Amino acid sequence: MITDEPTDAGADGPAVPEVRNLRDAGGLGALPRGVLYRSGALDRLTADGALALLDLGVRTVVDLRSTPETAARPDALGDSGIRYLHVPVFAEQRWPEEQAELYPLMAELAGRPAVAALRALLAAERRAVLVHCASGKDRTGVVVALLQSLLGAGEPEILADFLRSNTALGLTAPHPHVPGHATRPVAAVHLRRALLSVRSHHGTLDEHLRSHGARPSELAALRSEFGLTK
Repeated sequence: MITDEPTDAGADGPAVPEVRNLRDAGGLGALPRGVLYRSGALDRLTADGALALLDLGVRTVVDLRSTPETAARPDALGDSGIRYLHVPVFAEQRWPEEQAELYPLMAELAGRPAVAALRALLAAERRAVLVHCASGKDRTGVVVALLQSLLGAGEPEILADFLRSNTALGLTAPHPHVPGHATRPVAAVHLRRALLSVRSHHGTLDEHLRSHGARPSELAALRSEFGLTK
């Protein structure tokens, strides 16, 4: 049974200077380690940090933040050669305040970024992809959960991985005097509701991703790439 108790954030995981909440999203279902990473924003990334990402195999970054967020705090990838894709969940910096309303909406809007990440994973060199938003917990959590589910991960392990952001970011309870979502810990019930919303509106995850542009051949190719047969 998954609870909202903090879990080990993975002290032995990758560490990149000035990048919060970075971890390997693999090791679940058929998704191997070293292929998909998740984190907070890269606006404070240093040259050494960019080299550290390259050492991890990261060759593509998918930024889920809104256009105002990226304009105010652009990713500092410099001349690292890492490909940058801006595929926002919310185009503008406006979203529901209540998480019970936010998460089902994010589940729907996460389809297009999930398809972009899927295609990056299918790139010829199949080097690692890093998905991030501002803190790497809400928008990133939903997009990564969709990809993990697509590759056969079960809901309990997806939820357990999702909750690791609370420990990584030191979130235990919402701060009563700070508005917005940055200080709010993630909760299993919200991601569970988001995944349920996908099934309720589309029947299957495949249909959800197809509605956002994924071709059946791409979905089959990704599963085949990682040795998963539907």
